[in-house]
Amino acid sequence: MESPSERQIYLTEVPWEEALLQLRTALRQAGWPPEAVEEVPAWEALGRVTAEPVVARLSSPHYHAAAMDGLAVRAADTFGASETNPVVLPPERAVPVNTGQPLPPGCDAVIRIEEVQPVAGGYEILAAVAPWQDVRPIGEDIIRAEMILPSNHVVRPQDVGALLAGGVLSVRVRRRPRVAIIPSGDEVVDLAARLAQLPGLPPDAALRPGEVVEYNSHVLAGLIQEWGGEAERRPVVRDDEALLRRAIEEALEKADVVVLNAGSSAGTRDYAARSIAALGRVLVHGVATRPGKPVVLGIAEGKPVLGLPGYPVSAYLAAQLFLQPLLGDFLHRTFPSPPRVRAFCTRRIPSPPGVEEFVRVRVGRVRDRLLASPISRGAGVITSLVNADGVLRIPRGSQGLAAGAEVEVELSRPREEIERTVLLSGSDDLILDLLADELRLRFPGWDLAVAPVGSLGGLAALKRGEAHLASAHLLDEETGEYNFPFIRRVLPDLPVVVVNLAYRQQGLIVRPGNPLGISTFADLTRPEVTFINRQKGAGTRILLDIELARQGIDPKQIRGYEREEYTHMAVAAAVASGSADAGLGLYSAARALGLDFVLVGEERYDLIVPRDLWETEPIALLLEVIRSPRFQERVRALGGYDTRQTGQVLEEKDKSRGGKEQ
Repeated sequence: MESPSERQIYLTEVPWEEALLQLRTALRQAGWPPEAVEEVPAWEALGRVTAEPVVARLSSPHYHAAAMDGLAVRAADTFGASETNPVVLPPERAVPVNTGQPLPPGCDAVIRIEEVQPVAGGYEILAAVAPWQDVRPIGEDIIRAEMILPSNHVVRPQDVGALLAGGVLSVRVRRRPRVAIIPSGDEVVDLAARLAQLPGLPPDAALRPGEVVEYNSHVLAGLIQEWGGEAERRPVVRDDEALLRRAIEEALEKADVVVLNAGSSAGTRDYAARSIAALGRVLVHGVATRPGKPVVLGIAEGKPVLGLPGYPVSAYLAAQLFLQPLLGDFLHRTFPSPPRVRAFCTRRIPSPPGVEEFVRVRVGRVRDRLLASPISRGAGVITSLVNADGVLRIPRGSQGLAAGAEVEVELSRPREEIERTVLLSGSDDLILDLLADELRLRFPGWDLAVAPVGSLGGLAALKRGEAHLASAHLLDEETGEYNFPFIRRVLPDLPVVVVNLAYRQQGLIVRPGNPLGISTFADLTRPEVTFINRQKGAGTRILLDIELARQGIDPKQIRGYEREEYTHMAVAAAVASGSADAGLGLYSAARALGLDFVLVGEERYDLIVPRDLWETEPIALLLEVIRSPRFQERVRALGGYDTRQTGQVLEEKDKSRGGKEQ
């Protein structure tokens, strides 16, 4: 094993634009990209890039054609015709034609059928026509020998039609760049191959601690296909420098670009930079971006070799910044910029100076403002790419963004979908996933974006105007009432409507069989018990603190009280993994992961909607879903839920305010 002193260091750390320029300049000097052209049938050219001008071999139409149903005539024969002075033409000088039929010899115009009247001995013409009126002359659309498509044009469906109309049956296009993807790492596992060797074994039992499912190559291959390339996913290479070099050499024999995934950082088993240097030269090692800093850009055998980080978000971003432009160079095309919108940050986003940070965000409109809410910034969180509506960039010279700052967001979803996104902030629950799914099923094009910020965080979001609605299960210790006392305190000036979503079972989530015999909150104080908590402001955390205070238990006696998670499933996962022995959470989360559950009690889980948004379309659609039998049936199927008041508007029962208030 190498000592720390033998570790690689970053050779460079430059702005990504400069790094890309260095790579492109070096590649041009090396004669890359090559002029790679092939010929394909016109009907298979969709999405391909033309390598030369495409010239028509046939005029369209290739004959004089009637453009309307009517009579083909010589225009001169109709001179002076009108309703008061009609001209009668014999059948031999007024020939019936249908749209698209060839014009008979000697004719140069078509009279529309509604402007003629059959009479004895021929046709009465009620209006004169000009030469070539309602006629499609030869070459009206395409003239033989004229250019249909220019060079370096991306062929669209309408272009295929024009090619065929112009008699072009094949077209010379830029060859698709071949990109070899080489995943590496002793810990990386092809899960499909593993399961094929172990039939009947579930995925979670097929992996050993420390092993990682290899999926980056599939993501990269999908991007390469979208960008017009052909991806070859090569076998995983173990952490062995000689093996990695050999894999690169083999890939370079056929590929136009080689991508190494993982091993690009500065660890003792990160061999990407050394392997590229041994076969060619490294131009850049490390760029000033976050995520995606440990990027390697190099050349071997006159071809680009990229080392992308192993974390999925880092690899995705680095591919967009460096691989996409290279494929564009190979294909002699540019890619359209993503649509951009101006939005307001819902919370402060700190960022280290000196790097350009790319922050994934959810975007939605509340009242008259577009809002951008940052989601997980972890480079290893692939679901942040799934859930993101777009990306905002924090400039290198900045130390972050203030809450409420106006920013530009590069969208990864159509603007129309952004406008149909319902923003919900507040308490986490599995049924919110069902609600989002049912909304999309029932009303295609609509989406529910959930920010799990805790019950109090959801009310605060309503106060700032950053959500359409909030979810909460806040128990007031003094009155025993849910949510209304907190609404009065947090939202004294915001009229709201409270709707029940469900009643749910809350309790202690413990390992299967409850090996430590945890049955009460007092058991959490035992020295052998490790607890996992929810974040401050979460309704579950408030419930815990109420129970601890009621039973006279000092939180300092609970090992793990300070360790926080933001969702019920994260608490359950901590228990399932063995990093905690118990956590307070939902029965449905325990059941989902096969854990045991000690019931503490039932609680009311509500939705809070500002009254001025109550009759808007987003809320109306959401309520229709919530009140539907199918949604409620799916909720009950999760276990631990009661839908006896689901979808009902609740009234506040607080005598201090003069009785009931809706």
